[in-house]
Amino acid sequence: MVYLTRRERFSAAHRMFRQEWTDEKNAEVFGKCSNPNWHGHNYELYVTIKGEISAKTGFIMNISTLKQIIRERIIKKTDHKNINLEVDFMQGKIATAENLAVSIWEELKPFIEKEGAELHCVRICETENNSTEYYG
Repeated sequence: MVYLTRRERFSAAHRMFRQEWTDEKNAEVFGKCSNPNWHGHNYELYVTIKGEISAKTGFIMNISTLKQIIRERIIKKTDHKNINLEVDFMQGKIATAENLAVSIWEELKPFIEKEGAELHCVRICETENNSTEYYG
C-alpha cells in the first residue's frame, strides 16, 4: 500500500453558531469564533489517498487528476467564500473544522474511487496551531 498526499489552500469566512441560540449563548460556547460579523482563515487542505502502484503508469492515481478533482469539488466552492452561506456541502452544519473535514471527505470520496484509488485522510489546518483529520 502506498500513500500520496496533495496540499491545496483556500481562504474562507465562517461563523460557528447555533441559530436557535442567542448571541450570548453562542459566544459562551464558541467564543470569538461566534462573531456575528464572521471571521476568516487561510486554510490548508491535505488530501491523502492510498492504493497499489499501477505497473502500467507507476501511479496510485495521476496527481494531476487528483489536483483537478480537489480544485473542482472543493477549492472552487470554498475559496473566498462564506462557508456558512455559500458552500453547498456545508449547509445545515456548524462550520467547524471537524465538520468541514467530514464534508470534504464526502465530496471527494466518490470521485477518487472512480479513479481506482482509496481516500485515506482529509486534514484541515485552520491555523498554524489547529488542525483536524478525518479518516472516514
